[in-house]
Amino acid sequence: MANLLVDERDAKFVLYEQLNVEDLCESEKYSEFSREMFDMVMEAAQKLSEKEIAPTNADGDAKGVKLEDGQVRVPESFHNAYQRYCEGGWASLPVSQDMGGQGFPNVIYVATMELFNAANQSLMMYPGLTIGSARLIELYGTEEQQRTYMDQMYTGEFCGTMCLTEPQAGSDVGALRTKAIKRPDGTYSIQGGKIFISAGDHDLTENIIHMVLARVEGAPPGTKGISIFIVPKKRIENGEWVDNDVVCMATEKKLGIHASATCALNFGEKDNCIGYLLGEENMGMKIMFNMMNEARLSVGVQGLAQASTAYMHALKYAKERFQGPEITTMKDPTAPKVPIIQHPDVRRMLMWMKCVTEGMRALLYYAAYCEDRVHIAPNDEEGAKYQGFLDILIPICKAWSTDMGFRVTELAVQIHGGYGYCREYPVEQFLRDCKISSIYEGTNGIQALDLVGRKLGYKQGILFKNIVSETGNLLKVAKKNYRLKDVVGPFEEARKLLIEVTRFFGLKSITEDFMTPILYATPYHELFGDVAIGFMLLWQAVIADRRLDELYSDAKADTPEKKAELLKSNRSAAFYRGKVASAEFFANTILSLAPGKARAIMSGERSAIDLPEESFALV
Repeated sequence: MANLLVDERDAKFVLYEQLNVEDLCESEKYSEFSREMFDMVMEAAQKLSEKEIAPTNADGDAKGVKLEDGQVRVPESFHNAYQRYCEGGWASLPVSQDMGGQGFPNVIYVATMELFNAANQSLMMYPGLTIGSARLIELYGTEEQQRTYMDQMYTGEFCGTMCLTEPQAGSDVGALRTKAIKRPDGTYSIQGGKIFISAGDHDLTENIIHMVLARVEGAPPGTKGISIFIVPKKRIENGEWVDNDVVCMATEKKLGIHASATCALNFGEKDNCIGYLLGEENMGMKIMFNMMNEARLSVGVQGLAQASTAYMHALKYAKERFQGPEITTMKDPTAPKVPIIQHPDVRRMLMWMKCVTEGMRALLYYAAYCEDRVHIAPNDEEGAKYQGFLDILIPICKAWSTDMGFRVTELAVQIHGGYGYCREYPVEQFLRDCKISSIYEGTNGIQALDLVGRKLGYKQGILFKNIVSETGNLLKVAKKNYRLKDVVGPFEEARKLLIEVTRFFGLKSITEDFMTPILYATPYHELFGDVAIGFMLLWQAVIADRRLDELYSDAKADTPEKKAELLKSNRSAAFYRGKVASAEFFANTILSLAPGKARAIMSGERSAIDLPEESFALV
């Protein structure tokens, strides 16, 4: 039976037929890898996910974490699963071999992380930020810092966090109050508090290495005066690990990810918290942003992973749940009951889930693939091209995937009916766990502002122009296939409208009506995401239609009846037909809404801004 975490066949289609990731192995950087090695890794990840990690998911949700005597305890079942994860080298899969990792391409790492997060998102929160934090030490740390902290973070012996948020400074990082006071020996005394720290304290590892943003005394106000420090839970003193005055004050009680410790941390309550400067003073934001693309892509993968397993569970349930007769015999009381997958409305929901999930998977894998292409680029021009694709797509990867991933989990609950609302089935947990992904690592509204305020205008719009050019090249290919006309039309129109709205934003930004692009950043982001996902699905349809036509030809299936028979007997043919159908459905039910979305954005409607606060409601 197929696993209920990730559609293995679709993942392989994206890797090998859409992205042709074996081509990476022709580069010097990845020359020692092969498809066989990639398959081996994916198979091992699936086995670990199914046998060790997934069984802990419901247990973690039910038990949550406990704060006892200043120490956070995770569910006991997590310990063995985490140990297996570390022993397999998964914590350092994409890390260069020079730094003790395995050096696999990032796209393979993202594919494994989809499996692991689909199995248990809460558990994966513990190693989640570790690799990003360790990379900061790799890039900016001293040799001593690397040997003391980074090496053991890459093995999973230590975990890492990022400590940004404070009670009075949520997304406004520049308003932080945590202080760093320089000591005679060059280290710093850290004083302050941070909240919403994922994996801020736990008993899975013997040490936790915090990346803490703080302001050195006398530094400039705002983000320009922020520095970043390595602040371990335990520091080395006289050759031994000792407590570093980092105290967990509370763990949040949350809607989902119950077994992920979301902590409020106090640093220096006893004036004995030592931090070690990473890089130079006042360079904290620049250094921290080195891990933003990776962190936001990882959160997008969480949205994909919850959508993936929710879809797989809903599909299984729809095939097994018998209720009501087939629609044409509904007035016959003696008509046999049928699986609910035969009911049109259920099929509509499943089709929506299918195409959205497949589109997200393609987009996220593609973003990781772009990063790999940056690393192996033969020249600066090609490297800049793929870095540009990655930069402009990251806000889409994070926000569109998490918004739509949540909606997929919502439909999974709907398909399960009343049972979906009960804990007897796991889909209600998927919905609860998924919701956080649209909030942390920069809310989705911030992602939209990043897209509109930073990415669109970068170097006179070069990032957007390159994406438009890339989609135009695909259109030229797709238009040559008459069988894809129902897909190409809506995509071409949506693409033209996106260009039109982007120009509209450009004009508004240099007038007194500059608030319009800000007001409509999120709707614009949604339209951009629709087109980006449509691009991925159209790309897949071009490939799948060609493969399907070859199968029809080989089987001499030259009539509708013979083709229908082949689809029932040949799994490859059925899969490729499903890929074309995903593109068709997305184009005609989601992309077809682009004209209305574009009109709404360009309407000039300003009620949300102009309305007095008192007119919203008396509260």
